[in-house]
Amino acid sequence: MLKTLFAQVKEYKRPSFMTPVFMVLEVIMEMVIPLLMASIVDVGIQNSNLPHVYLMGAVMIVCAFVGLFAGIMGGKYGAKASAGFAKNLRQAMFENIQRFSFANIDKFSTAGLVTRLTTDVANVQNAYQMLLRICVRAPISLVCAMVMAFTINAKLASVYFVAVLILGFFLFLIATQAMKYFSQVFKKYDALNASVQENISAIRVVKAYVREEYEKEKFKSASGNLYKMFCKAEGIVAWNAPLMMATIYSCILLLSWLGANMIVASGNDAALGLTTGQLTALFSYCMTILMNLMMLSMIFVMSSMSLAAGERIAEVINEVPSITNPAKPVLEVADGSIDFDQVHFAYKADGNDVLENINLHIRSGETIGIIGGTGSAKTSLVNLISRLYDVREGSVKVGGLDVREYDMEALRNEVSVVLQKNVLFSGTILDNLRWGDENATEEECIRACQLACADEFIERMPEKYHTYIEQGGSNVSGGQKQRLCIARALLKKPKVLILDDSTSAVDTATDAKIRKAFAEFIPETTKLIIAQRISSVQGADRIIVLDDGKVNGFGTHEELLQNNAIYREVYDSQTQGGGDFDQKNGGEQ
Repeated sequence: MLKTLFAQVKEYKRPSFMTPVFMVLEVIMEMVIPLLMASIVDVGIQNSNLPHVYLMGAVMIVCAFVGLFAGIMGGKYGAKASAGFAKNLRQAMFENIQRFSFANIDKFSTAGLVTRLTTDVANVQNAYQMLLRICVRAPISLVCAMVMAFTINAKLASVYFVAVLILGFFLFLIATQAMKYFSQVFKKYDALNASVQENISAIRVVKAYVREEYEKEKFKSASGNLYKMFCKAEGIVAWNAPLMMATIYSCILLLSWLGANMIVASGNDAALGLTTGQLTALFSYCMTILMNLMMLSMIFVMSSMSLAAGERIAEVINEVPSITNPAKPVLEVADGSIDFDQVHFAYKADGNDVLENINLHIRSGETIGIIGGTGSAKTSLVNLISRLYDVREGSVKVGGLDVREYDMEALRNEVSVVLQKNVLFSGTILDNLRWGDENATEEECIRACQLACADEFIERMPEKYHTYIEQGGSNVSGGQKQRLCIARALLKKPKVLILDDSTSAVDTATDAKIRKAFAEFIPETTKLIIAQRISSVQGADRIIVLDDGKVNGFGTHEELLQNNAIYREVYDSQTQGGGDFDQKNGGEQ
């Protein structure tokens, strides 16, 4: 995990190196100042030697400014290194997510990925800055202060040593107990983010069903669980301060008592015991040692949070996409022919087959309808064509070659998919259309919209093709959204076009116009149309009937009416009683 994270330091190695250098310089200045202060008291004040006081005072000022400069530069480089490190972590995660197959995406929840990209990275960023600054500064400062204290008086310094051992033991207990709770906090963050995301994305449904109170309670529960977990962790960490203060005051009392007795006994003669200046320096070192020990305890707590966050980040960065390009990928798709040979498919390696023994042979340029009940694996079937998933057994061929032999970008550029869930992005209509072809002219975009019957409503908009689409396409209807997505797919000029129930929100007349436009203007493109309405697939060259992951029938509309019970049942249910068809003449109403 650490290797994965630190590999993202990259171009920020120099500031990562300079930060501890300046921290060490700051510590050196802090260690020198108490010695200069002791010299002022023992040599300058005791002997009324003003030149020595002035000289040591000037040196102290210089040391203070050098220490201040080192602290500022350490903070500057530390901020640059940690912010850059966080930037690279987010970039590495985001880039790997873009390479994920659908199977990889299924493994992580959307809310979990958002938490990893935001909260988890922020925690690791803070920990990295602490590592470069405090984690370097505190141990060095503590050791140096301890050495200086023993140099002045080993007997009194042993008071520090015992105090450090006792305090270190209790701080270790506090940190380890707090770690248990902090490691659980991130799961609660996932639940909180999931609640927020689901509510905001479905806010119209929430209001339509008057479920605001229910959603408030759900969010309150998720937020309350996070609050309780943090309270438990912070309640344990809160023991740091009283333990630290108790130790500091105990050390000051012991040093004052023992030091005063030693000064009185020695007559302020360093050779016999201890001087007043030395006792003053020991007090400074006492505060330095104990404060650095408290910083180290906070590092333990912060590390527990960052380690839990770091593991979650590394998990995303190290996730290997389940679908990758072959060693020597084919970069061109010959035509739109599609072949399924003995295909078996399951979403999980140890799961049940969703598709079983699929054998289909589709000629380039054919229009194929796909119909079947809910859960019959219609979407699963077409997802294999553009290699959004890989088959478990058998092979899927496009243009005569197994899809696993193609470069994925080349394959998906030739297999255009309008998914079941239509997604538009914030931007103008033209911006959204150019997802199909970023170099498409406005004339080409208009032509694609005419084919998809989207020009009808676009021309009525005040700014026409420059109309701004809100996030998720919230300012257009479901049918308008579907037509824009179809136009976007057409701009790719694909060899295979897949419409996954993507005309369900348009009326039958518009649906018929779209199908007619496809037949006249893209005759060489293989078209696969998944639909619930018989009227949407009746005019197809052939129709696939799926049932429970198996091909139950494959033929023309007339053949299936005669030979396939499932198709005939669906047809009858939709035509009897005035559905999409007029049963007598077989035409659309």
